[in-house]
Amino acid sequence: MIVRPMQSWFRMLFIWNGSVLQTIIPQLILMGVLSTLAVVSHGRIFGEKIPLSTAPFTLFGLTLAIFLVFRNNASYARFVEARLLWGNFLIAARTLTSQLLSYLPSQTHLTDTIIASAYALKHQLRRTDPNPDLVRLIGAERAAELRHKLYRPVVLLNHIRSQLEATSETTRWMLDAQLNELERCIGGCERIASTPIPFAYSVLLHRSVYAYCVLLPFGLVDSAEFFTPLLCVFISYTLIALEAIANEVAEPFGMAPNALALDAMARTIERSLLELCDRPVPDEIRPSGPYQLT
Repeated sequence: MIVRPMQSWFRMLFIWNGSVLQTIIPQLILMGVLSTLAVVSHGRIFGEKIPLSTAPFTLFGLTLAIFLVFRNNASYARFVEARLLWGNFLIAARTLTSQLLSYLPSQTHLTDTIIASAYALKHQLRRTDPNPDLVRLIGAERAAELRHKLYRPVVLLNHIRSQLEATSETTRWMLDAQLNELERCIGGCERIASTPIPFAYSVLLHRSVYAYCVLLPFGLVDSAEFFTPLLCVFISYTLIALEAIANEVAEPFGMAPNALALDAMARTIERSLLELCDRPVPDEIRPSGPYQLT
C-alpha cells in the first residue's frame, strides 16, 4: 500500500512513485505511435480514409465511462470490505485478549496463538510460507503440526477454543463470541480472495478500452490535426490507468502497490496484543522506499 503525506496540487501533477503511470508506459507509447501514424497518413490505412468523426466517440465514451465507474466501484468495494474485516479482526483480538487477562489470567499464553492466527491468515491470503512467523510465535513443534493444514488460522482458533473447555458456561459463551467474530473475519477474507470479479467483465472492459483508444486518433485527426497525439495519449492515460487501478484494487490481498499492507496490519495486531499483556513490543513497520508498506 502506498502511504504518502499530503502533497500540494502542483507536486501531485508530477508524482511518479505510487502512481500506475510507470506500469502503463508501454501502452501509452503505443498509443502515441498510432496517433502519430494517423496524423502522418491523414487518417488513412492502406490509402483508404477511415470515415470516423468525433460524434460516435462522444457517445461511446460516455458508455465506457459509466462501465469504468461500475468496475472501479466494484473493485473499491472489495478493497473497503477487506480492510473492514482486518479492522474487525484487530478489535475482536484485542477484546479476546483483554477478557483472557481479566477473567482467565492462567490462559494469557493463548495471546501468542491469537497473534499467530493473524499471521497465518496473512500468509494464507498471499499464498506465502507462514512457517517462520509460526515458529517465532508458537514454537517449532506446533508449527510443524500445522505444516500440512490448509486453513491454519481456523485450526489455531480451534486450539484456543479447546483450551477454554474447562471454564464456566458464562465465561465460555463470552469468549466464544469473540472467537466467532475472528472466524467470521477469516471467512470473509477467504470469500474475497476466492471470488474474483467475473472474468467476462474484465475482458469486456479491457477490449472496449483498447478499441476506443486505438480508433480515437482516426476520429480526431481531421479536427485536432497535429494535436492528435497529445490528446489521444492523455485520454488513453485516463482510461487505461483507471482499468489498471481497478485491477490492483480488486485484489486487496495481493502484493501490488495499491493492495492492503497486510504485513503492517499483522504487526499492528501483534503490537497491540503484546502491549495489553505488558510484554516487549516489536518495532512498527514503517513506509520504506517510495512511501510503500507491504
